[in-house]
Amino acid sequence: MANRTILSRFAAAALAGASIFTASAALAGEVTIWCWDPNFNVAIMKEAGARYTAKHPGTTFNIVDFAKTDVEQKLQTALASGTTDALPDIVLIEDYGAQKYLQSFAGAFAEMSGKVDYTGFAPYKVQLMTVDGKVYGMPFDSGVTGLYYRKDYLEQAGFKPEDMQNITWDRFIEIGKEVEAKTGKKMMGLDVNDAGFIRILMQSAGGWYFDKDGNLSIDGNAALKAALETEQKILQAGIYKPAAGWTEWVGSFTSGDVASVTTGVWITGTVKAQADQSGKWGVAPIPKLNVEGASHASNLGGSSWYVIESSAEKDEAIDFLNEIYAKDVDFYQKILVNQGAVGSLLAARSGPAYSEKDAFFGGEPVWQNFSDWLAKVPSVNYGIFTNEVDTAVTAHLPELAKGAKVDDVLKSIQSQAEGQIQ
Repeated sequence: MANRTILSRFAAAALAGASIFTASAALAGEVTIWCWDPNFNVAIMKEAGARYTAKHPGTTFNIVDFAKTDVEQKLQTALASGTTDALPDIVLIEDYGAQKYLQSFAGAFAEMSGKVDYTGFAPYKVQLMTVDGKVYGMPFDSGVTGLYYRKDYLEQAGFKPEDMQNITWDRFIEIGKEVEAKTGKKMMGLDVNDAGFIRILMQSAGGWYFDKDGNLSIDGNAALKAALETEQKILQAGIYKPAAGWTEWVGSFTSGDVASVTTGVWITGTVKAQADQSGKWGVAPIPKLNVEGASHASNLGGSSWYVIESSAEKDEAIDFLNEIYAKDVDFYQKILVNQGAVGSLLAARSGPAYSEKDAFFGGEPVWQNFSDWLAKVPSVNYGIFTNEVDTAVTAHLPELAKGAKVDDVLKSIQSQAEGQIQ
């Protein structure tokens, strides 16, 4: 089925059965913003607004804190109905869903090419908000990944920090076996009903569920196959502690039950919350897959800001985002310190907060390391159906533990994914 028909279904589904809502139009000089998470996105946007207002007193900001699902539902409902009066001037959109919005509702978001210097941002972030060579949106936070590991456990098993640098996943598994033999600790926590780990591995090799043109690419996808093979090796080696859901997965490493965790930089605050573990942790680049084009850099999560094309405050909204998010290096230092947010503006890496050594990690310049890896994250096409394909992948992950052939699992995922996006 053609993408246009599928996208029309998406737009219709967004409208059907959704609640009706109203909001007053923005006052002159007032920029309204929708986002979620009061301790992260909302707090960061309040800081950005305060900085802009200090130089532009005539501009005020109305920052509305919704739950993420509410933002998505309200945005989809308004765009599908064609009635955009109640929409904000700026809205936060998760990176995995950006292409779906941009392609489903062509013309709904303001093009910012020519107004923003996108060469200053991590390339992968710019790619995900580009359609037909035109760029929409302001890149925001990154989910650049790293390998957090317990230095004390590794030392007990005979390994030094340098032994964790730039390794392969096969080597990681070998180290995991030694760690368990010497310390009794599993190497990592793993939820076999969550595809996040697969996404990290797949993007590290420059692959995704879709090819560069946005077409479904499962069976024959070398990066995805290598990712599934690696998870199967981990499962068969038994170096993991099973985790059912987010809480158990987080608990696997905060409790000290496992020796490492591979995920996005946003987990740093959770790791550091365990004060009794200070000095016991280190961070290294993620291990590399044994496949052509593989790297030690990847991403999990992240979101960006988009301006509504019909906004009466469109020009002011774009100027605000451009002045703060594309140019204010000091702003990125502050949100790194206060919220642990690693932005995707590469110039921020030269700031003092990024070079600061962290005592919790034994004096390592952790933020500098992550920002260096950020620039190396491979660009991929998240397509318009990442969440749907994720469901298909998750449904078949448990088969890996039962010894299913990876090629057969790929075929099963392909079949289910095709059914879900038609």
